[in-house]
Amino acid sequence: MLVKDVMTSPVVTVTENESASKVAQLMEKHNIGCIIVNTVDNKPIGIITERDLAERVVAKDMQPSKVTAKKIMSAPLVTISSEQTISEAARRMSSLNLRRLGVMHKGSLAGIISSKDILAVTPELIEIIQEKARLENQNLTEESEEAPPSAGYCDNCEVWSDNLREFEGSFLCEDCRTEQARSEF
Repeated sequence: MLVKDVMTSPVVTVTENESASKVAQLMEKHNIGCIIVNTVDNKPIGIITERDLAERVVAKDMQPSKVTAKKIMSAPLVTISSEQTISEAARRMSSLNLRRLGVMHKGSLAGIISSKDILAVTPELIEIIQEKARLENQNLTEESEEAPPSAGYCDNCEVWSDNLREFEGSFLCEDCRTEQARSEF
């Protein structure tokens, strides 16, 4: 499954000059936990999360209307291609200790993927993996139902063979099995 299949799009953004209060209002309005920060020419440069607001504005007793997004954002914005797998996204989030990645497609911000998005599809992925394993196991069982060849004297020609197989109640070498099968037609 690819990042583009589970990402959230479109992304709510602000410019780097917007106030922290505007950021909080947008988060509340859209019921989201983060906002992407863009330059004035619309290039993504950072992210502001609820935690950033709490630690960098509220905890420091700053006035949200006087603090710009650029001052409180986490930068640079860590991104991933929309064509990468969600496994790669999860590994990247884990290794960098992040919960969200910007999703890029052809050089532009296309969406955002969060650990919550990945967790939402995990049960479906587990079911797909289990079904695949069941089918592979079924194929292996079907292949192994035919007994492996054994070595011994052919019941028909009485010649030693390392490739005896049971055929209509007798253990026959390959030549005798072929001959028996032809005579049945």
